[in-house]
Amino acid sequence: MKSLLCLSLVALFVSLGWSAPVVAGDQEKIRVVIIDGQHNHAWRDTTAFLKTTLEKKGRFTVDVSSYLKPNDKPGKVPTVPFPPDLTKYQVAISNYNGPAWPAEFRKTFEERVKDGKLGFVLFHSANNCFTDWPEFNRMVGLAWRSPKFGDRIYFDDKGKQVRIPKGEGGGTSETNHPYAIVLRDTEHPITKGMPPEWMHAKDQLMFNLRGPAEDIQVLATALCPKTMVHEPTLWTVTYGKGRIVQTPMGHDVFAMRCIGFMSTMERGLEWAATGRVTLPIPEGFPRATTPSQLPLEK
Repeated sequence: MKSLLCLSLVALFVSLGWSAPVVAGDQEKIRVVIIDGQHNHAWRDTTAFLKTTLEKKGRFTVDVSSYLKPNDKPGKVPTVPFPPDLTKYQVAISNYNGPAWPAEFRKTFEERVKDGKLGFVLFHSANNCFTDWPEFNRMVGLAWRSPKFGDRIYFDDKGKQVRIPKGEGGGTSETNHPYAIVLRDTEHPITKGMPPEWMHAKDQLMFNLRGPAEDIQVLATALCPKTMVHEPTLWTVTYGKGRIVQTPMGHDVFAMRCIGFMSTMERGLEWAATGRVTLPIPEGFPRATTPSQLPLEK
């Protein structure tokens, strides 16, 4: 009788649309592919760090696919063939800054992101490439470009977002130092629960980023000592049904060891892949004046 009662209750709950809550440990891991292989930065080091750190989190499985020059030295981690089979993944990370991907792969990438079948996350100088790929520029919103390329976005000292039309002002450049990250959207799933201001470890700070800046939502900024305005440091782009996250932070492993950086990366990946964030703000998250970093691997 007890068994029949339990079965009846389960049937009732199912008919009402109820399902058991899922705790973090029971979640299916998010399938990630990092695309790298050509870069003006130490991509072999940053990819290896990113793969190791994400997999230690327990929320992700990570493959790497490298688009190498002929006879070029591979990275430091095992890889899957390039181009990767994007149907196997929920989200892609670009750690790539080189010549154009093959045309067929670009088309497949566009379609899967636009259809909401593949989230897209890119960091630092992965925004430098593909100036002649219009859909990439729509996906990333802002990138390292000349002033003639597109609009610029910044925040003034009153916290107001300002848009400068293309052709006005200078092109993209960077400074290099620790800097405070100021949240501009405290309710977005990626940033919700973070301190409203936190100190990022020494890193390059890009300014005068340019692009179409369509369907863009700036989540965080940092005051640039060159421009004396707040430059975007974290934003999302809606591309069709697709979710995209970009941060210009992450110049090297030292900068990426910032707990704030890795938290935005992890939470950004989860949101880009699923539309929600379950990962908590980690212990040791940096505060307004004090950066904090993950320990070096021995």
